[in-house]
Amino acid sequence: MRNLRLILSYDGAEFAGWQVQPGRTTVQGALASAIGRLSGENVLPQGSGRTDAGVHALAQVASFATASAIPLENWMKALNHILPASIRVLEVAEAPPEFHARKSARAKTYRYRIYRGAVCPPFLARYVWHYPYPLEESAMLVAAGVLVGEHDFTSFAAVAPERVERMAAEENIRTNDIRTTNVRTIFTSTWTRAAEELIYTVRGSGFLHHMVRNLVGTFLLIGKGTLSLEDLQRILDARDRTAAGPTAPASGLYLVAVEY
Repeated sequence: MRNLRLILSYDGAEFAGWQVQPGRTTVQGALASAIGRLSGENVLPQGSGRTDAGVHALAQVASFATASAIPLENWMKALNHILPASIRVLEVAEAPPEFHARKSARAKTYRYRIYRGAVCPPFLARYVWHYPYPLEESAMLVAAGVLVGEHDFTSFAAVAPERVERMAAEENIRTNDIRTTNVRTIFTSTWTRAAEELIYTVRGSGFLHHMVRNLVGTFLLIGKGTLSLEDLQRILDARDRTAAGPTAPASGLYLVAVEY
């Protein structure tokens, strides 16, 4: 058996997220179907993370085991021929037997794009969050730095009960101890301006379900003056999702890189 590692880029607007779901079009499902057509195997590739419906990826990592002897360069050409144009395989490489796209990951980087211009170009609309209203962007920049370090991000996690059960089973943790998995380390957290776009970039040891989008929604309240820097620390300490801001739209979020 060979263990193959893929790097993928995809436009998430056309998919109901990464993970296979009955009756819905997903990235994992499309990739599994393409692999099956090539190798004749029933394979479910594992991704570094389950991006939600509408979330994009510049460099998602996936891995799967195969008995096929297809050369690496042929894998990439053939998969890109079968897959929809909204998913591209950028690289295929041999990986050690123990490599797992999700379990072996050590850090991830996400980016969130907010378009600040009065009119959002129609060809950009599904790749950003259009927010043309007044914001104190400097306050958002300062607030981003508060997150650097190790914190319990329960206040920024949106986890349904059935997802908790599944996560606990996969990680071999007791359901009652699932909260301990909400501790993450953020290495960098910054807002930058690029022409009409306000861009949030965050790199961390891992991220919870909806965590980045919930952070962005909370930062926006700080930019509007609804919340203060002190409120952000209070929200972190509360460990209560209802204490934080709303979830930002999926359209502006990108998985940028995964580190191993």
